[in-house]
Amino acid sequence: MKTALFAICVLCASTALGQAGTSVSAQPQVYSFESHPEHASRQPLAQEQHLNGGELFTYAQGERPLWEVATLTHEVPLGDVARRFRQEHLAAKKAVKSLQK
Repeated sequence: MKTALFAICVLCASTALGQAGTSVSAQPQVYSFESHPEHASRQPLAQEQHLNGGELFTYAQGERPLWEVATLTHEVPLGDVARRFRQEHLAAKKAVKSLQK
């Protein structure tokens, strides 16, 4: 009983401190964004910078179709796999001896 009362007191005290210690005011804060008039004006482009350390730069345009890159795979349908397993199961050796009590 004492621990439950102590837990309730700690909970109430932390709640009261949380409510009383808030520093958020109810006044709205208006944000003002600075305007930059030169931001959208026309300017000459900057000098080209190579990120790969001045090595030979090659590029290609477009995408390669999948049929050029992918290898052909033949997938066996699931029904054929099931039929083969069933035939193997039927052809498997059966137990010769059986125990009867």
